[in-house]
Amino acid sequence: MKELTSYNRVAGYLNKIFDLLNKAFFEGALARPTITIQSTPRAYGHFSLREDTWVSKIGGTHEINIGAGTLARPIEDVVATLLHEMVHYFNHVCGVQDCSRGNTYHNRKFKEAAEAHGLVVERSERYGWSRTSPSEALLNFVIDNSLTEILLNRNEDRGFQITGTGAHSGSTFGTTKTSSTRKYICPCCGMSIRATKEVRIACMDCDEQMMLAV
Repeated sequence: MKELTSYNRVAGYLNKIFDLLNKAFFEGALARPTITIQSTPRAYGHFSLREDTWVSKIGGTHEINIGAGTLARPIEDVVATLLHEMVHYFNHVCGVQDCSRGNTYHNRKFKEAAEAHGLVVERSERYGWSRTSPSEALLNFVIDNSLTEILLNRNEDRGFQITGTGAHSGSTFGTTKTSSTRKYICPCCGMSIRATKEVRIACMDCDEQMMLAV
């Protein structure tokens, strides 16, 4: 796969990940929305409640946005952000109101749905059950589908990082979250795999121990 260094390629990749998540966690129940990449200050993404946020001659769609300045996080966190917004989408389709206070406070209905669809949920004092991170099942999903890092990021406020994975999750300055997965590479052929913990593994083609990528 070519490196994800262009906007168009990243946009297409996010659509691919949506389809994979939809099949794995929602049994394909969600129609594909318009996925955008725009700045979202102090949030990783959002879901639009309006069905006609984007319109064309074939109809309207909802929007899921991924923050342009948050793309270069570990891929499992970008995937978890997309899944967070897909949970909002799923609840909306099912007629479940999962937010209040101007659609910023995540209630227990969001927590229950998120935990049932591959996310770990923590409570924020200001935004409710909004802090989401990848579960073991989601980490395995990333590995099983060989999802790779996005090597493109909008240059926004340098040094400003947002903790957690869900929208409006709070902020911290000067900190960077490390990946929850590890990448191993064969020193001979360059084949790579990911794992959720330290492992000793060999490349069967080259009969060489695979090395942890730094």
